[in-house]
Amino acid sequence: MTDPLLAVRDLRVRFDGDDGTVRAVDGVDFDVAPGETVCLVGESGSGKTVACESITRLIPTGSAEISGEVRFDGTDLTALSESALESYRGGRIGHVFQNPQDALDPVYTVGAQVVEAIRIHRDRSKSAARAEAIGLLDRVGIGDAAARFDDYPHQFSGGMKQRAVVAMALACDPDLLIADEPTTALDVTIQRQVLDLLADLQAEREMALLFVTHDLGVVAEIADRVVVMYAGNVMESGDVYDVFEAPAHPYTRALLACLPGRGERFETIGGSMADPTDPPDGCRFHPRCPHALPECEEGDQPAFRAVAAGDGGADGGKSGSVEHRASCVLYDDAHALPPALEVADD
Repeated sequence: MTDPLLAVRDLRVRFDGDDGTVRAVDGVDFDVAPGETVCLVGESGSGKTVACESITRLIPTGSAEISGEVRFDGTDLTALSESALESYRGGRIGHVFQNPQDALDPVYTVGAQVVEAIRIHRDRSKSAARAEAIGLLDRVGIGDAAARFDDYPHQFSGGMKQRAVVAMALACDPDLLIADEPTTALDVTIQRQVLDLLADLQAEREMALLFVTHDLGVVAEIADRVVVMYAGNVMESGDVYDVFEAPAHPYTRALLACLPGRGERFETIGGSMADPTDPPDGCRFHPRCPHALPECEEGDQPAFRAVAAGDGGADGGKSGSVEHRASCVLYDDAHALPPALEVADD
């Protein structure tokens, strides 16, 4: 893999609340290469959104403690002042949020909000920014964009609002687009259109895409690599083909078993998400894991182990060009894998 455009290392985000400190993200690592699509996947509450919003400090620093390293194109964003970060946030890094209704200000026209996104980061006159905004609205599939420019968000359908939000995120031609469950609030037909739009724009602009979702069907379709999160930790990561064809971590297996058509009957994951104010010792998933051993309940989250077929062991096996790894004690040299977790050597 080429040098990453985005490299996140030991990212930790904590919130102080009435019931204690919430460890929303607790030591997360992942990379995104130029032009690559990486999907963060996991149940609601796993820390996906908080991790993404921490990249450009969209979470106000007064409400959260953020630590670790977020390196974008060689620059550590965590070391930048708020003013220095502005050139990245909304400039080289665009965001598309889960609910377009919340992302658009109801008292300003859609066109005015796209113009604002352009003029914040680029030296454009109002007329030039207006022309660019109309072009962007047209490009994302809003029909008769010049006429719709002066409409307010309530005059747009849900799908059109999301397209307008995409236009705002693309206003400064970002190198990385972070899309946080951008299709969740849309019906199936509009979801398909938005996914196709993002794929076309990514190819056209050669931009990287960090996509947050709990929909494994979407992951299988769009991802190059997958990062599986649970209770603020990464459980497994690797090439999308490896993770779907040979899932290693019991949590990944449990997620995939919930997909329709994967088994003889519809499966669910028993138990509840770990309490973020008082997470269990050892592997966060062990209270729900059918393969848990006494060692799973001790110490910190287990170290990552290479699980790729034919190249196992702790020193970095490969499958294809991307390392396939799992944070699970069952993949160290001291344990024999149960048959259910064996990774076939193709």
